[in-house]
This record gives sequence, structure tokens and C-alpha cells, in this order.
Amino acid sequence: MTYCVAMRLDAGLVFLSDSRTNAGVDHVGTFRKMTVFENPGDRMMVLMTAGNLSISQSVRQLITEENGPGGKSIWTAESMYEAAQIIGEAVRTVHKRDAHTLEKFGIDFNLNIIFGGQIKGERCRLFQIYAPGNFIEAHSETSYFQIGEAKYGKPIIDRVVNPSTSLNEAAKCALISMDSTLRSNISVGLPLDLLIYETDQLAVTRFVTIDEKNKYFQMIRNTWGQQLKAVFEGIADPVWDAAPEADADVNTLSAANSRSQPIRVLPPAGAATTVAPAAPQTLAQQPGSNRQH
Repeated sequence: MTYCVAMRLDAGLVFLSDSRTNAGVDHVGTFRKMTVFENPGDRMMVLMTAGNLSISQSVRQLITEENGPGGKSIWTAESMYEAAQIIGEAVRTVHKRDAHTLEKFGIDFNLNIIFGGQIKGERCRLFQIYAPGNFIEAHSETSYFQIGEAKYGKPIIDRVVNPSTSLNEAAKCALISMDSTLRSNISVGLPLDLLIYETDQLAVTRFVTIDEKNKYFQMIRNTWGQQLKAVFEGIADPVWDAAPEADADVNTLSAANSRSQPIRVLPPAGAATTVAPAAPQTLAQQPGSNRQH
């Protein structure tokens, strides 16, 4: 499996990918998921893939070497939208060639692609391309895409990133998102590829491959965990069954006059006990409370 994330911002683009393809006790494979197509001064495009590695490599090879209908390729496409169409057509070509055979062996045609960059004369654009070759484009309301093991790293991005976020802040957020994923899923692993692209540069402006010795990523891993724990411990515990006259600033989770009740299944007649249920705890009984009955 893998995890890749890309962000389209006012200032440019951020791309981050891991490099793990197989995970197990005795079988871990490493293949880089990010490919850069760069013609300085004319275009800079980035492709990241998740899913079946053989399918991904076949698609990448097609768009690298072959021209599409009318002699078009991603190197001659007049817009990023046209380049995304060419990649989608390459996906359908590989599907037509391989999908039926893969199905015979119980293998799904599994592929997801993030493709983004800038061609001279237009703005930065970012696309997510699916296994059928269709795609969607990022806009201000949805300024990022994830593929692979996306769920672990999504919450931090949703809370932090918007189109006005700076490239450095977005890169930091992407790395925290990746660290959350690395901690929760063994199928994602180092090293990482991080590429930062500044609008209108039409060339790679910042790139780094990050391994376990990278000092900044080590700092991210240590500091984020410590800060997250500190924030968690700073949030007040809930107050149960607070009295109706409780102050408005009390962190009431449950009021004494609440009608909240669980769905109960009563025990059979022969198994019923005579023990009375525990009385609800009042606000005055909360640990640390100075209130009196």
C-alpha cells in the first residue's frame, strides 16, 4: 500500500509520497511513487501513484514514451487538463490490455493517480485520476487530494490547510499527516519524497528525499506527539449529571435532568438480580468540586 498527498495553494503546489509497496514480517518492498516531468521554462508536472505497482509502471511508461491521438503527449499538451486526459487514456489502454488477464488470477485493476503541475501560460492545476481513466480537479473548496491510506492523515489537513496557506506551512502539515499514517499503518513506510513547487517557476524549486535520519522529520515525529498529548491533557474532563443550577462555564456532558437512556435488554426472569442501579453522580460529587448539596 502507500500514502500520497498533494495540495494546490495560492503560492504553488506541495507533493509528498512514501515508498512502501509490500509490508509483512519478512517482505518489505521499496519503490518510489513520485515521478517528475520537467521541461524548465515550459512545464513542470508531477505524477504520484497508488495501487498495483505493475499497472502504475505500465501507465508511467506509456505516457513517457508514446504520443497519444494526433501525436499529442504530456510534453506537447497545451494545458494541464489536456495532459490529464492523455494520462486517463493511457490508463484505459493498460486496462484494455491487462484487466481481463488480471481478473483471471483474482487481481483487481487497482490504480489511483495524483497529477499536478503547471504549463506556461496557465495557473497551477491538480487532478486525481481514477482506474477508469476519469478524473476530477482540485479547486478552492477542495484544495488537496490523497491516495492510498488516506484516513489517518486527513484530519490534520482538514483543520489546517486552505488555499492561502504558505508552502512551508503546507509542507509541515503534509509531513505531520504522513507521520500520523506511518504510526498507524505498517503498509506505509520511509523513505519519503517531498516536492515543493512555487507558482510560475516552471521548474522544480525544492525537493528532498526523507529517510529515518532526516533531522527535521525526526523533530516533527517527536514534537507533534508531545504537543498533541499536551493539548489533550489540557482539555477539561467531562462533568456528568450536572445539577440544573450549574454555572454556564461548567463542561457539562450530562445534566441531572437529562432524559438520556441506553437501549436496554432486560435479563430473563430467572436471572434478574435485586441489586439497585447506582445513583447518578451529581455535580457536587465531581472530583475537585467545592460545591455542597
